[in-house]
Amino acid sequence: MPQDLSEMRFLTVAEVAGMMRVSNMTVYRLVHSGELPAVRFGRSFRIPESAVAAAINMSVPNVG
Repeated sequence: MPQDLSEMRFLTVAEVAGMMRVSNMTVYRLVHSGELPAVRFGRSFRIPESAVAAAINMSVPNVG
């Protein structure tokens, strides 16, 4: 994930949950287990959009 910080987009837990169609608690579990990298800002987490895309691509089997 070595990108220029100005080009990185960070998502909230709620946004990630919506993209992945899971609950907020599931996203928190993924963050706390280390499966989904996140940055903590105060009391909230922000997840890099690239990490979400990588997690989704890794969990989807290659059909074809």
